[in-house]
Amino acid sequence: MSDKNASVIIRTARPEDASALLDIYAPYVVNTAISFEYEVPSIEEFQARIKNILQKYPWLVAEKDGELLGYACTHAFVGRAAYDHSAETTIYLKENRTKMGVGKRLYLALEAISNVQNIYSLNACIGYPETEDEHLTMNSIQFHTHMGYRFVGKFYKCGYKFGTWYHMAWMEKILKEPPKNPPAVIPFPELEK
Repeated sequence: MSDKNASVIIRTARPEDASALLDIYAPYVVNTAISFEYEVPSIEEFQARIKNILQKYPWLVAEKDGELLGYACTHAFVGRAAYDHSAETTIYLKENRTKMGVGKRLYLALEAISNVQNIYSLNACIGYPETEDEHLTMNSIQFHTHMGYRFVGKFYKCGYKFGTWYHMAWMEKILKEPPKNPPAVIPFPELEK
């Protein structure tokens, strides 16, 4: 039995990937409530996002035969010093490249890096429909549940898109029990040296 993902590589995103990554992200902005953005960012804005995140956190892409299939990253959770050992996750896959195990591989790579960085919990902020519709289903909740995240809270009707109010769910995964006196978080660029 062959591994359908054997030729998929997981690597760090580069600013020059921005156009291909934006092509993956744009349909989520335009057609879904998975992203709560209304406007597709410019390539320059997307490059800036990549560069900004890579200063401290990983932004990973899945690539097969030169085609980018998806991306995932961690980034600051809330943005206050006391939260430094936690991170928020983001993942987007090319629309025709879901259900291939790519998302799982990206998340497992993020978890491995987070462990080395001294990040002990990962948090996901996920659109949660009152009733599934053409813009938002429970797929993201189901994916995160499958990856070992647990549901920790819901903000009611906090996002408005396509004439519909959507809830926002928070899910978390504790990677390991945090020590009483945790060492400093290691910035991702230091791990790549």
